[in-house]
Amino acid sequence: FKANWATHKLVHNVVTNITNNDNSDALSVVRPEFNGYIFTGNLRPARLSPYREVPAHIKRPDYADDPNGTPHSEDSVRGNHKIPIYTEDQITRMRKAGRLAAQVLEAAGKIAKPGVTTDEIDRVVHEKCVELGCYPSPLNYRKFPKSVCTSINEVICHGIPDFRPLEDGDILNVDVTVYVDGVHGDVNETWLIGDVAEEHKHLVNTAYECLNLAIKEVRPGKLYREIGNVITKHATKNGCSVVRTYCGHGIGELFHTSPNVPHYSNNKAVGVMKPGHIFTIEPMINAGKWGDQLWPDDWTAVTRDGKRSAQFEHTLLVTETGVEILTKRLNGTYLDRF
Repeated sequence: FKANWATHKLVHNVVTNITNNDNSDALSVVRPEFNGYIFTGNLRPARLSPYREVPAHIKRPDYADDPNGTPHSEDSVRGNHKIPIYTEDQITRMRKAGRLAAQVLEAAGKIAKPGVTTDEIDRVVHEKCVELGCYPSPLNYRKFPKSVCTSINEVICHGIPDFRPLEDGDILNVDVTVYVDGVHGDVNETWLIGDVAEEHKHLVNTAYECLNLAIKEVRPGKLYREIGNVITKHATKNGCSVVRTYCGHGIGELFHTSPNVPHYSNNKAVGVMKPGHIFTIEPMINAGKWGDQLWPDDWTAVTRDGKRSAQFEHTLLVTETGVEILTKRLNGTYLDRF
């Protein structure tokens, strides 16, 4: 128990905050940017909490303190399609970042249940990152206002945590990225909240299977553009579609870099996998059509038809013989959550 006290304290604080905070006005307040906006589904944005600070002793990426959140090092290589091959030192640091990202995601998962707000999940992620000596990579990245992305129901990705309580029957994607020792580790999962309808469970399971099938394809000599064929085949077979606007990406000392890894078939991705490549695969699978649109907050991507979307992600290293999952859970798999 002593070894797990820090995480226990975070979870205990969630219960205290639910009891003490009155969120009754959180859903009734219309944020100005949403005036006149026609929503595609039932989800509505709620009030946001103040910006959470990261202690000065924690090493941070270049955009963290930039007034515009500009990742200058990332932008300096934009358009360069050369895929980096990481050194042993970089790979060692990436293993650590991946391991810690998985721990942070697991801490978030312990509190994801009906009645808990996504803002509470953001707080737990933020405090767990600080406890582990990490910077939460999303915070101030191109001015993203929170430490984690939380995407509910028809939100495809990049949802902003707020004071809306999770409801029985929701599905929730939590996307964690941490920055530690000069590198980023990125992982996400979609969770069932309370009693979820079978059709939505089917969507979540299909997304999980799409990621696992794609990972099995990773090995030296594989074309990046072929990953989307495997994902699309499985999604289509299960009556789902694959989002085209957002893709997997290279990651390391930069949050986003080459290669681009589209998840849909017949794409034009450039490159062949080689040992030392590190990238994410993160298929976004829709219950309806693949089209998306952006909320007026300039971050939240939602399905155009208002139907639900699910996603899973891992950070992967190409090895001499295949693949190493850098963000793998320390204990068991995602399915153990249920």
